[in-house]
Amino acid sequence: MKVILLSGGFGKRLKPLTDYLPKPLIPVCNYPIIEWQIKYFKKFGIKDVIVCAGYRADQVIKHLEGKNLGVRLEYSIETEPLGTAGAIKKASKYIDAENFFVANGDVLTNLDLNKLQVHPNSVAVIPLRTSFGIVHLDGSKVERFEEKPEMFDYWMNAGIYYLKKDILKHLPKNGNLEDTTFPGLARNGKLHAVKYGKVFWKSIDSYKDMEECESLINGNGYEKFISSK
Repeated sequence: MKVILLSGGFGKRLKPLTDYLPKPLIPVCNYPIIEWQIKYFKKFGIKDVIVCAGYRADQVIKHLEGKNLGVRLEYSIETEPLGTAGAIKKASKYIDAENFFVANGDVLTNLDLNKLQVHPNSVAVIPLRTSFGIVHLDGSKVERFEEKPEMFDYWMNAGIYYLKKDILKHLPKNGNLEDTTFPGLARNGKLHAVKYGKVFWKSIDSYKDMEECESLINGNGYEKFISSK
């Protein structure tokens, strides 16, 4: 089983840090994002990692090759932005198994990958998380405040997929999965969603995200989770 890490983005919202450092190498609680991800997949027995690198790819490769992470690494280098679907298509020469995982390169989570393997072509989804507090009303009276609740009536893409190799022939050379391949699969009833409630999950796209992620890691014992056998 292999995983493709989509780690080729510019990280524009993390400037000026990303003027000198590619987003996958940005440290969160003293470890680069990509190391957290590799350790996470390794916990579930996945030791073949395909890194889709673009911006400052040489730095990403040099860093990983200088580490002993206990995984086999392959690299798919993008000379121009290809989008998530295009990046997977370019990396498809490394896919030799019937199924494989894909993860957005800025997501840290503890969701159970075993649940995702029930159906091929599955998307991990989590309750929509608001950035604001909610005020509960009784008419014009305030009943209570609820800070940043999870909205279980709405589900958001967690950025982790379990895909069947057959999907590769449906990928464009440039574009995003969510805009190109996934809508067609959904129309044909061939795309599944696996719901995860109350899990640790954070997408790192800003300095605020970095701070919140570090707080979540410390508060949820995430380092202990990925280090345990």
